[in-house]
Amino acid sequence: MKKLVLAAALSAAASTGFAGTMEEPIMEAPVVVEETAASSSAAGIWIPLVLLAVVAAVVAAD
Repeated sequence: MKKLVLAAALSAAASTGFAGTMEEPIMEAPVVVEETAASSSAAGIWIPLVLLAVVAAVVAAD
């Protein structure tokens, strides 16, 4: 009985080593992330400067 169990265990272990085919592996295309054109860092300062100039003009007009 021990030999039968041992033979079954060895045949099960050997059969999993031969599973699969010899086809070429399918490689997925690499993901390319393209960044959008960013504006300069000084572009965000124009709106506060314009608002500051308007407030200064209103204060100076009083």
